[in-house]
Amino acid sequence: MSYNKRPKRARPARPVPFVDLKPQHDELRAELDALFRQVLDTSSFIGGPLVEEFEAEFARYLGAPHVVGVSSGTDAVRIALQVAGVARDDLVVTVSHTFIGTTEGVTQLGAVPIFVDIDADSFTMSPVALEDFLDGQCRRDGDVLRHRRSGRRVAAIMPVHLYGQSADMEPILASAADYGVPVVEDAAQAQGATYRFANGRVARCGTMGVSAAFSFYPGKNLGAIGEAGAVATGDVELASRARMLRDHGQIEKYVHLVADGANARLDALQAGVLSLKLRRLDEWNARRRALALHYDEALDALDIQAPREMPWAEHVYHLYVVELPNRDEVRAALAEGGIATGLHYPVPLHRQPAFEGADIAGGPLEQTERAAERCLSLPMYPHLSAAQADRVVEALAAAVAVPLSA
Repeated sequence: MSYNKRPKRARPARPVPFVDLKPQHDELRAELDALFRQVLDTSSFIGGPLVEEFEAEFARYLGAPHVVGVSSGTDAVRIALQVAGVARDDLVVTVSHTFIGTTEGVTQLGAVPIFVDIDADSFTMSPVALEDFLDGQCRRDGDVLRHRRSGRRVAAIMPVHLYGQSADMEPILASAADYGVPVVEDAAQAQGATYRFANGRVARCGTMGVSAAFSFYPGKNLGAIGEAGAVATGDVELASRARMLRDHGQIEKYVHLVADGANARLDALQAGVLSLKLRRLDEWNARRRALALHYDEALDALDIQAPREMPWAEHVYHLYVVELPNRDEVRAALAEGGIATGLHYPVPLHRQPAFEGADIAGGPLEQTERAAERCLSLPMYPHLSAAQADRVVEALAAAVAVPLSA
């Protein structure tokens, strides 16, 4: 008796996730298990030695005199602005092409964001747009800089180091100094990224303003296994105030100096995880850079604009963001092929329902609008394999209908 055998179907290729944290945690499994036991055995859950150790280690890594661990990146933004002197009804100059956590830190203080445009190549704050705003829309009122239209005090300038690349800080810092306005850095996506000044000095993101905010959301280059953040500063008084504000405004137990503190303390477990991962951050960032170069070389043959590493920056590729005129169609095609992607950020903040009717544009936002329509984030994480990256590129080639080789 004979049977007609059906031909075997080729197995579909395994999906490529946008981010996969399991291999990272597998790499650290024994150390994480020991950390869990330590936290449970000591019952030191909030603050304590693990938090103090991480704060000291991250401060040394950054080259910052002081780091204050807090409960999230949003809390970090709010406290970094608060210690810099931002208060109710003030203006904070920032960008619209970012996550709303940037401006939540502003609005939670009762202050108001005002947006200037981004640079077309870096997606970070345009120094030209900033200078145009300060020079054309603001006036001096004694020692205070005020917005002409609203009369509000311009209390801070907050550039966002986006996708793992520094904003162009030297001209931003120069403009801020000229107008007497402090700079607060949003470094939520830039753990390990650096900026090179014209004189050759290299500084890590988060060490150039009066204060800076970091997020350690799990998917970040340095990520916790829950929510966590930190404020960095070079000023001992600002650091002391940040420590007070994160702990209900206490200067000692049951003695509260201010009424606008918060429960924003860092969990000991998260701090311990961050210490373990910090020891591998440079290695993992190097892997991200190698993957980015792999993508760059492959995408060179495609009609796709790859990310640009700016002359002043060492990019650590928290996200690998390409530009496409038909972004949504390409994304749909990639999804059909099992390639997960992300959108950062398809609705800029100035067009969010939360800001409907608000007078928050500090000038034309043409590049911001362009980025919102064209940007697509490809899979990027340290344990992404070269074979997976090749699958992404092959799927992209098919989606844009351009051959991989000339």
